[in-house]
Amino acid sequence: MIHYKQCPVCGGDSISAVLSAKDHTISAENFSICKCAGCTLMFTQDVPGQNAIGPYYASDNYISHSDTDKGFVNRLYHAVRKRTLQAKRRLVQRETHLPAGVILDIGCGTGAFLNEMQTNKWTGIGLEPDETARNNAQRLYNISPLSPDNLFKLEHGSVDAISMWHVLEHVHQLQEYVVQMEKLLRPGGRIFIAVPNYTSHDAQHYKEDWAAYDVPRHLYHFSPQSMRRLMQVNGLTVEKIKPMWYDAFYVSMLSEQYKNGKGNIIAAFLTGLVSNINTLFDKERCSSLIYVIKKTTT
Repeated sequence: MIHYKQCPVCGGDSISAVLSAKDHTISAENFSICKCAGCTLMFTQDVPGQNAIGPYYASDNYISHSDTDKGFVNRLYHAVRKRTLQAKRRLVQRETHLPAGVILDIGCGTGAFLNEMQTNKWTGIGLEPDETARNNAQRLYNISPLSPDNLFKLEHGSVDAISMWHVLEHVHQLQEYVVQMEKLLRPGGRIFIAVPNYTSHDAQHYKEDWAAYDVPRHLYHFSPQSMRRLMQVNGLTVEKIKPMWYDAFYVSMLSEQYKNGKGNIIAAFLTGLVSNINTLFDKERCSSLIYVIKKTTT
């Protein structure tokens, strides 16, 4: 069990509990979520350590590992995934100014994004901790992801792009990962990090029932301010922030199930819609955000 006495991002000791959230996926346990008064990071307190958290992922409904299409929400996820994969690939190509290159996808799951990149002439390296997900990547796309410890064995300056699609919030070695990513990136390369945004309208609406808290699997809950701080202290700069429009609807549908014990499609759609309308006036209010990151010195 990990009990933080200092903020995992800025090291500040002005931290306090702000809410308690339930694990709706596996254990039904409640976990305290704390907030740093300095950098505004929120984080799950008293989480299982890296070697003990595995059972909290052991669900056939955990889509990034199983690629399941069971249930309405997961079927909806698959329906829009092709479009979002293409959008991510175009974003990588546009921000790196490269039609092809080498990309490292950390937490590649079942390999759908790596397959999209490799189909479009990129060389892909995937890291994935879950054995089931690695096996599914091999079965679905003939992709063989490596275990995460290989991150620290890769050659420095060897990749043009690094992607973490809803992964950084799961990583126990937060600072170590960011330091290593900075070292692996070639000059002119970019890091793409997508994480939920607790400052969004849907997060404020659902409070402790917001599905993107996903305790204890989500160790950290980022605001744009805390993400900028994390990158700044590690020689990196958030260059751009991009909204992920579909996430507001997907997360709201799950949150309705958690809040009411059943899905209310209309209520979820309206909440997601309001969240996205707010984003039109402030892009940093989207349910999930993609941070485009570069080396500070480039």
